[in-house]
Amino acid sequence: MTSAENTFAAPVPRTLEDVPGWFFKTDQEVFGWLLTRQAERGITGDLLELGAYLGRSAITLGSHLQEGETFTVCDLFDSDAPDEHNSAEMAMSYRKTLTRQAFEANYLAFHDSLPTVIQAPTSVLAEGRIPDGSCRFIHIDASHLYEHVAGDVQVARAALAKDGVVVFDDYRAEHTPGVSAAVWEAVFAFGLRPLLLTPEKFYGTWGDPQDTERDLLDRDWRAEGFRMDQDIIAGTRIHRLAYDQPPAPPAPPAPARPAPPRRSATRRLALDVLPPFATRAARRALRAARARGPKAG
Repeated sequence: MTSAENTFAAPVPRTLEDVPGWFFKTDQEVFGWLLTRQAERGITGDLLELGAYLGRSAITLGSHLQEGETFTVCDLFDSDAPDEHNSAEMAMSYRKTLTRQAFEANYLAFHDSLPTVIQAPTSVLAEGRIPDGSCRFIHIDASHLYEHVAGDVQVARAALAKDGVVVFDDYRAEHTPGVSAAVWEAVFAFGLRPLLLTPEKFYGTWGDPQDTERDLLDRDWRAEGFRMDQDIIAGTRIHRLAYDQPPAPPAPPAPARPAPPRRSATRRLALDVLPPFATRAARRALRAARARGPKAG
């Protein structure tokens, strides 16, 4: 059975957690907070996602789309990769599950219409398909290869509005060193300024981060079960946010096994003092008496 055939048999997701993916609580909260903050401050602009998998983060982005804005998703989905290294990466991680039909079915379970979908390598966006300075929020979770991510950095740099936010996934995972290299290169060579780090994602801007940082710290994240820490990197203060799942309650104790019935004192004495053949005879007599039942009066 092909992936497309599996799509039609898949149950319709009812909650975001029903959609497969790696978009977890911390980043769900941060996405919602940043996008809501932009709306409350009257910040407008388009939304862009490079790499969508099955739509888990796209569904969240689509919930914050404002009137007059455009949401664009660019992903290969089930198309062929542009080079052998990217093809090998897809074969290892996504080929069996990632289809455009699956993405669209999941997205339409939560929204009335689809975003603009570009089924192609993200490199096509470097051709000017996204107007310069048009986006307020960009999420990048596409190829993990350095050369591709470095290209995505430049696409985001051109497309992002002055104080827009760009988010990079897998910036610190052990199997994605190319993402780490491209993201930190953007910081030290191309002026990207960190806003927040979570276990999965890097949040940054090419604008002034101070207002966003101040509002971020005004929220009492710790009271909601999050950990907020900070580091200093090259003289710049960087905040880290994570959520620790509360420990599972201890399992209830197993029910005690019922104790075996106690033998009567007479029976215990008989077992202790009678020889084995006499004990067996006594047991047979007792069973026979029980089988006959009580005598009628």
